[in-house]
Amino acid sequence: MAVSLGYWVLFFAFVIIMLALDLGVFHKGNHAPTMKSSLLWSAFWIAVAFIFSGIIWQTMGSTHALDFITAYLLEKSLSIDNLFIFILVFGFFNIDIRYQHRLLFWGVFGALIMRVLFIFGGAALLHRFVWLMYLFGIFLIITGVRMLFEKDEQQDLNDNRLIKLLRKFLPIKEGVTEPHFIVKENGKRYATQFLIALLFIEGTDLLFAVDSIPAVLAVTQNTFIVVTSNIFAIMGLRSLYFALSGILPMFRYIKYALAIILAFIGTKMIFNEGMKALGSTWHISNIVSLIVIVTLLIISIIASVIVGRVQERRKF
Repeated sequence: MAVSLGYWVLFFAFVIIMLALDLGVFHKGNHAPTMKSSLLWSAFWIAVAFIFSGIIWQTMGSTHALDFITAYLLEKSLSIDNLFIFILVFGFFNIDIRYQHRLLFWGVFGALIMRVLFIFGGAALLHRFVWLMYLFGIFLIITGVRMLFEKDEQQDLNDNRLIKLLRKFLPIKEGVTEPHFIVKENGKRYATQFLIALLFIEGTDLLFAVDSIPAVLAVTQNTFIVVTSNIFAIMGLRSLYFALSGILPMFRYIKYALAIILAFIGTKMIFNEGMKALGSTWHISNIVSLIVIVTLLIISIIASVIVGRVQERRKF
């Protein structure tokens, strides 16, 4: 179903207005977000996403509304990896919590632009080369299996290739305390740790998008649904980070749930495309996908909490 230009204009107008209000009104000053405000903002963005799904139901039909909810929850769950990166980066660069929201704002802004370009490019390729569905499916299965068996090791960003590359080509001023991306000293401009942190966040999001966008395109190839679900998931990511950053490391089994979800979505892509090529009506529906995603996330969170409590009791 083709979506008229008016829908696109209204949606992006809403996004631009919300971004302007976010930075210019609600978070104008540099301050540390409280747990309460972060939870409220997270709830707000989740509520807006589901209200939007209701609008899709009324204007485009129940099937597209289900596609949106499935794509939104899939993207939301896969973006949890970004939250761990935020924790790692802010700790490594010693970014004060008062300045983290502003840095994440620009990180999210850049991610929105990159993902929209990725989605339109990916959808166009799949429309022209249907066999790419098999390659995307295989890629997601391999990624999921690798994630499932990789060891949990503390990363040292000093050894990261992107960080080394940025430090090699950019003149950097260390120890800047104010949240400036560029500073001028003795007539020369220097990048700060804030800019390096921002570029690293953008770079890692680009890598995550290579996994998540093919996964969402397995749910639907309707670009309006894919773009809007991605944007809603990313827009609420900052508030979710501040709400969960303290307890996120406790959820040790979420990584395994995400790995299985990726492998499942990859299998779904291959199976559904294979059945379609054979002329069969058998397929893995988005309702099944939605149930699998939610179930795996709930099981991983419950298991993390139970094991964590058992280990705490053993300490005493």
